[in-house]
Amino acid sequence: MREDIKQNLEAEALDISLINPAMPEDDARIKEAFQDRDWNEIKSADSWVIFKVMAEFVEGFDKLAKIGPCVSIFGSARTKADNPYYLIAEEIAAKLVRHGYGVITGGGPGIMEAGNKGAYDQGGKSVGLNIKLPFEQHSNIYIDPDKNINFDFFFVRKVMFVKYSQGFIVLPGGFGTLDELFEALTLIQTKKIGRFPIILVGRTYWSGLMDWIKSTMMEGENNINPEDLKLFSIVDTPDEAVRVIDEFYSKYLLKPNF
Repeated sequence: MREDIKQNLEAEALDISLINPAMPEDDARIKEAFQDRDWNEIKSADSWVIFKVMAEFVEGFDKLAKIGPCVSIFGSARTKADNPYYLIAEEIAAKLVRHGYGVITGGGPGIMEAGNKGAYDQGGKSVGLNIKLPFEQHSNIYIDPDKNINFDFFFVRKVMFVKYSQGFIVLPGGFGTLDELFEALTLIQTKKIGRFPIILVGRTYWSGLMDWIKSTMMEGENNINPEDLKLFSIVDTPDEAVRVIDEFYSKYLLKPNF
């Protein structure tokens, strides 16, 4: 965003907060959205946002175009290194590398760090698609320097995950993890993208959600079909997770060097 426009927008937000110094930042943003703006202000600000979005797409496409077959590992940024799921994610990534795949994560701490660490320790490709957030998110040290990309926009980042992954492995996580999971399921269900394997790791963690999907979403309200439940697999161990990936592509006589 051009510096003068950025300063004007920041100044306007500051003016709003000065009306009531105790006003939370979120309240100030909401009130700012209702301010009247003339066409020149709208056009200038939106135009620079478009250029920023384009720049992020160009950088992502440029850096990821030649990474080869990779599997994305998702999960919570809050998971500690002594958590069993951290160790499982690390082992899954290591096995993926030994089977010929690179690993893509969200680039942050927790499960993401575990995925990058497992790939890095095995000498495999370790990609981090980092998002700039006010808390939790920072790049981990196990990402290949030339494959560490920072994003301002979630939707650009999600395009990169879908475009350059041959599979999703989803470990326990929060809203962000669910966002990635259900976006991938939606795109496959609606045939906007080709099918690729989606694996949920941890039957205990995912069982409540799966029960609700089956009993309420499918049987109670008929909002999905029984066939939609075949779009993902649920496993408990690293061996099972990697086996699903291998078996899926073996049906098409494809190997990781395709």
